[in-house]
Amino acid sequence: MRIAVTGSIATDHLMIFPGRFGDQLIADQLDRVSLSFLVDDLQIRRGGCAANIAFGMGCLGLRPVLVGAVGADFADYRSWLERHGVDCDSVHTSEVHHTARFLCTTDEEHNQISSFYTGAMAEARLIELGPIADRLGGLDLILVSPNDPDAMLRHTDEARSRHVPFAADPSQQLARMPGEDIRRLIDGAAYLFGNDYEKGLIEQKTGWSDGEILDRVGVRVTTLGPKGAVIDRRGEPSLHVSPAPELGKADPTGVGDAFRSGFLAGIAWGLPLERCGQIGNLTATHVLERIGCQEYELGQRAFLDRFAGAYGADAAAEVAVSVKCHYA
Repeated sequence: MRIAVTGSIATDHLMIFPGRFGDQLIADQLDRVSLSFLVDDLQIRRGGCAANIAFGMGCLGLRPVLVGAVGADFADYRSWLERHGVDCDSVHTSEVHHTARFLCTTDEEHNQISSFYTGAMAEARLIELGPIADRLGGLDLILVSPNDPDAMLRHTDEARSRHVPFAADPSQQLARMPGEDIRRLIDGAAYLFGNDYEKGLIEQKTGWSDGEILDRVGVRVTTLGPKGAVIDRRGEPSLHVSPAPELGKADPTGVGDAFRSGFLAGIAWGLPLERCGQIGNLTATHVLERIGCQEYELGQRAFLDRFAGAYGADAAAEVAVSVKCHYA
């Protein structure tokens, strides 16, 4: 299955604050917040939503096509992704901007305060999907993940005009995009991704109820953090997918991206939606156990053993036919 993963490609600067953000806020002075957090740790890691998702899919044995914009400083990152099965031949390189930067501070309760420098990502709006489809002999699915807003709209519109199924994942860009643009991003999507907070924000900003959204998308996937995920389709009962137990919690950054990697891998393999959600949950758990979005390895035997422990031997046997992890 030829899947194009469009979205951000960035370097993550991840910091840990040994306290609670909430303890530093004064209720009657929230209109003039001025805070500085002394952090204990700084980790500089590879990131960006599209790159994280493509990396996870590559680790599961697929060959996703990464579509985004980067700076001239991308060479080492490109080599890393290509070694993990990602097709980077359609990544646009800016002549003037650095690759985007994500700066995130996480407190002891895993709350996060983040900033994002756009950099080269602004040029993603220049990327046309037609030549990519021609190079590959066609596309079967286009994921539109957080990116330059104009790029997200362009790639969604192009997917419609080319009659290619698309998955909508507006997530981090919901805060800045108006309801009209969000409606344009999700209307007609084969899959709509978001967490439980983003689900409510989508409904609030579009003015569409949950039922109205289900009338406009094929499958709505809502991640619930430690409670797993819910998969909804019009006229069908909600399907709750329980989480995969973690070995420990290090950092939640990139967990949602990893879920999408696993879910889309299941779709590519033609597995039932429940199995897709389970693969997504277990892939996400691997990220939660590490600091950084691409610091995990998916050994095939270990992955399937953990899958069987979480979801049963029969479920693992069904998945084992398809999964080909990057690390044996």
